[in-house]
Amino acid sequence: MPWNQVYDPVGHWLFSTLLAALPIFVLLGTLAFLRLKAHWAAVLGLGSALAIAIFVFGMPAGKGLTVAVLGAAYGLFPIGWIILNVIFLYTLANEKGYFKILQESLTGITQDRRLQLLLIAFSFGAFFEGAAGFGTPVAVTAAILIGLGFSPLSASGLSLIANTAPVAYGALGTPIIALAAVTGLDIRALSAMVGRQLPFFSLIVPFWLVWAFAGFGGMLEVWPALLVAGAFFAVPQFLISNLHGPWLVDVLSAIVSMGFLIVFLRVWHPKRIWGLNGSEDGREARGRHDHSRAIVFKAWVPWLVLSVLVFIWGIPQFKTFLDGISVFKIPVPGVDKLINRMPPVVSQPAAEGAVFAFNWLSFTGTGILISAVLSALIMGFRLREMAAAWWRTVKRVRYSLLTVAAMLALGYTARYSGLDATMGLAFARTGVLYPFFGTMLGWLGVALTGSDTSSNVLFGSLQRITAEQIGVSPVLMAAANSSGGVMGKMIDAQSIVVASTATKWYGHEGEILRYVFFHSLALAALVGLLILLQAYVFPFTRLVVG
Repeated sequence: MPWNQVYDPVGHWLFSTLLAALPIFVLLGTLAFLRLKAHWAAVLGLGSALAIAIFVFGMPAGKGLTVAVLGAAYGLFPIGWIILNVIFLYTLANEKGYFKILQESLTGITQDRRLQLLLIAFSFGAFFEGAAGFGTPVAVTAAILIGLGFSPLSASGLSLIANTAPVAYGALGTPIIALAAVTGLDIRALSAMVGRQLPFFSLIVPFWLVWAFAGFGGMLEVWPALLVAGAFFAVPQFLISNLHGPWLVDVLSAIVSMGFLIVFLRVWHPKRIWGLNGSEDGREARGRHDHSRAIVFKAWVPWLVLSVLVFIWGIPQFKTFLDGISVFKIPVPGVDKLINRMPPVVSQPAAEGAVFAFNWLSFTGTGILISAVLSALIMGFRLREMAAAWWRTVKRVRYSLLTVAAMLALGYTARYSGLDATMGLAFARTGVLYPFFGTMLGWLGVALTGSDTSSNVLFGSLQRITAEQIGVSPVLMAAANSSGGVMGKMIDAQSIVVASTATKWYGHEGEILRYVFFHSLALAALVGLLILLQAYVFPFTRLVVG
């Protein structure tokens, strides 16, 4: 029997909103303040979401439990599958000693920790965000930083801060593609609008990142390199998003940023070389090592293979081909097309689909697994050794997989029960200030779901409807949902678990959350202010109509 979502079950929007937000408070509160293990915090958050959905919002219990299982399945495939196989590749490279060689080769570019952070977390991470998304950049960059000697907290938190400005164009433009699908707005118009918002932050984030690590004074000492990395990402991001579309924005911008930054660091270095403890420790600007070029190249091969295969796996035509020969689509009984989103969240009642697509061959994690196997063969692993290493990786990440599954189960429960829509409608009541709060709604959506794509699917239609009601550009507000959402990426529990797993720091997710929360909220508020200016204040309004 179909069930219609209800958005004000207790008869007052404020109390209904507080009840809808309770699972988020439980999840983040137990994680950050009670310092529970992440999997226990996720399970408690999920339990509270199911209780609110069933006993307050009137969702049938069977439907609630079913969508929780669907969310858990999505948490494991594709997201958990990515985490598992990225860590597997890292394990292989580490056990053969090639990861240490890779780290030492990076010091040949610069031994300054601030510049290593910039190159790896910002520029290199942006490439993986553009090619794959879904946690891949944080897993890769955090693992490299921890190997270079960064503390687990710094490696985790700074990787999360860096993985912001590229997110809206991640996985070859998937968030923008999804946003266009749910809003009915032109995909190139949305791509262009986001491209008139995020380049400002592509310039800011490198400075913010190094400031968070080294303080204001330490940041000023390397400002030329920060400007190079940011500008040579921001300018291509603006041009490609406006002149071409969302598909290759991050990949090409990241390549340009990495290339120019490496060339720049060959001719410039700061007067003071920043060591692990922030002191000048007698280092030269560029390090030396005794490894031959052949050995260094071999150490980089796993990551080069990973980059190529992840990019190929992200190409829509290739993904479609793999889906055609491997996908299993399972409509979820009792849920698929049997839960209706209702006005004013949508213009007319719309049945929610619930189909679990097990496209095992086109999963990004499968491409990563193949790259790990190929790299293992190149590094000289036997099949038995590979299998043993993979099983050790499974045991290492088992709690992370449980956590991600519970997190996504919570997110799906919030979506199908209407908890998310109730919170969204509260933001829509802010009237003339809606451009600011609508941006913060995107931030909340990503913090809740762990995905800019999912946030766009959840709130894209609401953004368009509300924008038309208050008289601002629907393209502006739909784009704001995605641009604001990128700053929520650093505090979503899924990303935090990926970071803690990559740095072997599982159990400290609350510390990571406390480390990044201010940065996330402050940057999201700055995006909101920009959107407010674009909505009402000349000359920023020209970015909307230009």
